[in-house]
Amino acid sequence: MSALRSPLHAQHVALDASLVDFAGWEMPLRYGGDVAEHHAVRNAAGLFDLSHMGELMVRGADAAAALDHALVGHMSRMGLGRAKYTMICAADGGVLDDLVVYRRDWDHFMVVANAANRERVLAELQARFAAAGLDATVDDETHAIALIAVQGPASAGIVARMCEAGADDVDVMKYYTGVNILLEGGTHAYAARTGYTGEDGFELFVAADTAADVWELALREGAADGLQPCGLASRDSLRLEAGMPLYGHELSHDSTPFEAGLGRVVSFGVAGGPDRGDFVGREALARVREEGVAKTLVGLVGDGRRAARTGYAVTDAEDNQVGIVTSGLPSPTLGQPIAMAYVPPALAEPGTVVGVDVRGRREEMRVIALPFYKRDA
Repeated sequence: MSALRSPLHAQHVALDASLVDFAGWEMPLRYGGDVAEHHAVRNAAGLFDLSHMGELMVRGADAAAALDHALVGHMSRMGLGRAKYTMICAADGGVLDDLVVYRRDWDHFMVVANAANRERVLAELQARFAAAGLDATVDDETHAIALIAVQGPASAGIVARMCEAGADDVDVMKYYTGVNILLEGGTHAYAARTGYTGEDGFELFVAADTAADVWELALREGAADGLQPCGLASRDSLRLEAGMPLYGHELSHDSTPFEAGLGRVVSFGVAGGPDRGDFVGREALARVREEGVAKTLVGLVGDGRRAARTGYAVTDAEDNQVGIVTSGLPSPTLGQPIAMAYVPPALAEPGTVVGVDVRGRREEMRVIALPFYKRDA
C-alpha cells in the first residue's frame, strides 16, 4: 500500500525536502540541516507540517461524559476553547495513545491522536461509547484537515500578521487554549497555542484544500523573523530536549502514565469533591498509584561525545542491564548527549550515575530531572 500524502506534499517537493515514511505517511524528515532547523525554532521560528496527526470529532449530548469514560482525564471539566493533554489507556492501565483534546463547543470535542494510532483510537472510542450506552459519535476528519504549526519565540508575531481578523485574540491567548481566526485571504482556521517543541507556538487547523495557501502565507509573513520549514528530525530533537514523550518510545501499552512520570494526567476526581466515576483502566491505575511502579522514566546526560540511542541498554555500577534507552541524541542546544530511559526507581534519583552500552562500550551518564531544556518565561 502506498504511503498517504499530506495536502502539502507539493510544497515539500518544491523545497527539496528529504521525504520518509512515517506511520504510513510520506512526510519531510528535513529540508536542509537538522541542527539548523532545530536552532531556528529555539531562536526564531520553525514551520511544521503535522497533517499526519489524526483529528477525531466527538459530538453529541453525552460527548463530555463519553470522553470521561473513555479517557483518563476529566474532560467534562474543560471550558470552551480549552485544550487538555490526556491519554487513552487499556483496562490494564497500559497507554494506547497520548492525545490532545480541544473543546470546540459544549457538545463537540476534537481529539488529536498520533498518526500510527489513529485507527485504533477511533475504534476504541466508538466501542467504549457504545458499551456505555452514551449519546456520542466519533467521526474521523483527518483527511479533511491540514495541521500546520508555527513554533518558536517569534511565532505569536508571525501568526498575528497572518490574520485578517483575530490578531488581537492571538496576542492574548493563553497556553493550551484555542480560538477561531480568519487568515489573510479569508481562510478560516482554528488556532491553538500548543506545541511539542518546548517553545511558544501555535497549531493551525485548516481545511485541507487551503493548506498550500496557509503554508505560503506563513513563509511570507515569517521571512523577516527567520522562519524556516522544519522536518521530523528537528521536531524529535526539540521534543526530546523539552522532555516530551513520543508514543512507541517513552509511551506504549507496556507502560502506564505513572511509570512515564505523567500520573498527573490521570484524574480520579477533584480533591474534596465528588468522585468523577468509572473510566477504562481506573482500577488498574489506582492500584499502580497505591503500590508504586517497577520502573520510571528519567533523563540522562553525558559528558562525552558518543550518544545513547533508542534501544541501548542502561547498566548499573556492576554493568548489569537494569533499563533501556527510549530516545537519545546529541542535544543541539546543550552540546551534550541526552537521553530518556526507563530505570528501576532505586536509580532514578538525580545525580545517580549509570552506564549506557554504546555499541559495546560503556558510557557513563547522569540521571537528571526532566526536562533538559526549559525556555525563559
